[in-house]
Amino acid sequence: MPRRVLKKLLPSPVQIQGHWLLRHFGERLLDPRLWALHRRAITGAFGVGIAICFIPLPVHLVVAVLIAIVWRLNVPAIYGTTLLVNPLTVMPLYYLAYRVGAALLGIAPETFSFHLSWDWLESGLGPMWQPFLIGCLACAAVLGVLGWGCLELVWRWRVTSRYRARHVATAA
Repeated sequence: MPRRVLKKLLPSPVQIQGHWLLRHFGERLLDPRLWALHRRAITGAFGVGIAICFIPLPVHLVVAVLIAIVWRLNVPAIYGTTLLVNPLTVMPLYYLAYRVGAALLGIAPETFSFHLSWDWLESGLGPMWQPFLIGCLACAAVLGVLGWGCLELVWRWRVTSRYRARHVATAA
């Protein structure tokens, strides 16, 4: 998408700063580097956002803003990427993490059925928490780096192809 269209679609830093959840960050959200549409800020935010998706607690957006402020990454890009985990994708994503963790630990994956009760949390979740957390860490690291690298390659390919097309057009 062209930059002008993105700038029209994205909320302004002042609008984001007024959000009830983000008021605690204050003036730090007005840093122009957090809103710049540069390759490093966007690709880094994409990779980190994918990694944040594998945090098994509902703190994705707060962690995303904290990391964006500390590492000077694009806030809308990291925010949008963390929304890949939604009610439709959370179960397949976390099941993938569990299967990866079980494979890394050499444990046979168990079948389970979820029951909303304290008894299930004590007995049903007990043997699964280690492979699940190991899988979340492994998937976050691998898919975060893979997402960053793929977007970096696509971005560079697009820039060089546009540069070549412009160079050929000016030469002719």
